[in-house]
Amino acid sequence: MAPRRLLLIAAALAAATAPAAAFYLPGLAPVNFCEAGKEKPECKSGIELFVNRLDSVESVLPYEYTAFDFCQAEGKKRPSENLGQVLFGERIEPSPYRFTFNKKETCKSVCTKTYDTTKPEDKQKLDFLKKSMLLNYQHHWIVDNMPVTWCYDVEDGQRFCNPGFPIGCYITEDGRPKDACVINSEFHEKDTFYIFNHVDIKIYYHVVENEALGARLVAAKLEPKSYKHTHPDNPDCSGVPMDISNKASGEVKIAYTYSVTFHEEKNIRWASRWDYILESMPHTHIQWFSIMNSLVIVLFLSGMVAMIMLRTLHKDIARYNQMDSTEDAQEEFGWKLVHGDIFRPPRKGMLLSVFLGSGTQILIMTFVTLFFACLGFLSPANRGALMTCAVVLWVLLGTPAGYVAARFYKSFGGEKWKTNVLLTSFLCPGIVFADFFIMNLILWGEGSSAAIPFGTLVAILALWFCISVPLTFIGAYFGFKKNAIEHPVRTNQIPRQIPEQSFYTKPLPGIIMGGILPFGCIFIQLFFILNSIWSHQMYYMFGFLFLVFIILVITCSEATILLCYFHLCAEDYHWQWRSFLTSGFTAVYFLIYAIHYFFSKLQITGTASTILYFGYTMIMVLIFFLFTGYSDSNRAKSYVFSCYMSDQGSPKAVGGQGKGEAVGGLKFAVYPRKLGDWVVTLDKN
Repeated sequence: MAPRRLLLIAAALAAATAPAAAFYLPGLAPVNFCEAGKEKPECKSGIELFVNRLDSVESVLPYEYTAFDFCQAEGKKRPSENLGQVLFGERIEPSPYRFTFNKKETCKSVCTKTYDTTKPEDKQKLDFLKKSMLLNYQHHWIVDNMPVTWCYDVEDGQRFCNPGFPIGCYITEDGRPKDACVINSEFHEKDTFYIFNHVDIKIYYHVVENEALGARLVAAKLEPKSYKHTHPDNPDCSGVPMDISNKASGEVKIAYTYSVTFHEEKNIRWASRWDYILESMPHTHIQWFSIMNSLVIVLFLSGMVAMIMLRTLHKDIARYNQMDSTEDAQEEFGWKLVHGDIFRPPRKGMLLSVFLGSGTQILIMTFVTLFFACLGFLSPANRGALMTCAVVLWVLLGTPAGYVAARFYKSFGGEKWKTNVLLTSFLCPGIVFADFFIMNLILWGEGSSAAIPFGTLVAILALWFCISVPLTFIGAYFGFKKNAIEHPVRTNQIPRQIPEQSFYTKPLPGIIMGGILPFGCIFIQLFFILNSIWSHQMYYMFGFLFLVFIILVITCSEATILLCYFHLCAEDYHWQWRSFLTSGFTAVYFLIYAIHYFFSKLQITGTASTILYFGYTMIMVLIFFLFTGYSDSNRAKSYVFSCYMSDQGSPKAVGGQGKGEAVGGLKFAVYPRKLGDWVVTLDKN
């Protein structure tokens, strides 16, 4: 006890003597800024502006800032990126834009780019710039780890804030303005590009009163403009817009400038500085509608399952307990008649066990990732943290995947344990990696910044082969070492014949119907997720997403239990694969919705972008299939065990209900006196 008391006293003294300080996540601590001449070690005056990749809603191919012939920062070190940023294709680089805190700048020159269209190299650069404006590529700038937003008024008096701004815009040959050209009536020349070569930047700060010296930045906004500077060396930011005719020839000069102003904001604290980015995202009422809709579905399914479990099953079991003769037993029907076949190993049990193991890995990974995201550890401010967390968790969760696959495979009576472990380690991850590698080859060929460097691919393979695979083998070792799952009833040697099924109890219609309700719980949330991925909008509603995740798991489980009961009542005992595919079919609805989203919401053009969209969508569909399939199959297994669980004895000694003939011609009958209590009687005839 003495060492423990000493530690407590030391901790108390440290807390009493240390200055009050807040807890900040790594990389998310606030930075204090002071005016020039008042700098201190904890307070600096220089503000750096970083640039990220440029992307477009009309193309899946992002490009690095250096791929365009913009003004470059000389001699500045590129900030390091985590695994998630590399996988998402983020390429943050220093820029030549540099400000001094609280110092106003007006029409300051950055650089001037000159293109001689008679030179092939210059013409290629100018054509690439025109193509990027035609596809509406967007800048993404960062100040003090905050995205610089472009806010503008839209219809109905609303204000839309976009975490990016376009390179420029285009007026078509028939005089129709495209994209951002609608914001300025001076953009009217036909078949002409207008480049935004000037930005007015407004930086808002909050003065720290009691915590530390200086001020903290709480918002950064800009307004892109276009000026044809008559004197690039001495710009005045006035005059006509900077236009580039599509048929321009000769020499073209583009001068880049900026203006910056600082404004004190007393009402915004540093902790809530990301709120201004959400000004144009009033989707909370839609989210609550989605949650309420999902809860209604859950309550409906819960009522159905409760009715089956508490009324139907209870009534059936009570009737079982009142049986006194074989005639009563012969009158039974439905799920009770398939007790001798219910635990018959499924076809392709190896593949089912592998899917269940991989589904376990994905389910736990998703739960933990969303839980940490709800706590704020994986907020958008911590760039790439979400993907990094998911990948690391997937690698470390090889043990439960191997264990679950081994346990199920052993309960199916399988003996090829080596094949089972290898398939669990390589089948599903191998499909994902092969798809990802093919997509990466396309990105390499297009010169996109989203292409994963070769070194990162090697690192991912090292994580897979050196960590995930050994952990899967360890889990499988413990899974095979344990005894097989003991079934409560004995399986008949001869399979029972399945009677003719009605339409809704046939396998395919039942599976198709089973995926509708789970998809109904998520399709609204799915819209926002696809928007964040393909329309480059910021996703921040992790609390809603975590709640929908829980509702989805419950809905999958209850829908599968419900349909499993109907199938057993129809004397169809092939429930293992059907329980996995029932809610797993939700992934097919996911795919159908993704196709609808592609054609109705996106303006993606080009063969490469289309292939990339559907290639990455197939990865998401596979992961979603394994996740939903496991979440309902495991609950269905528990339900079936609860139905056929024996309390007072085991029917293994007699082998099941029916009649037979013993040695010497003595006839007997076997029937259940009550569930789990089996009796052998002599046949008087």
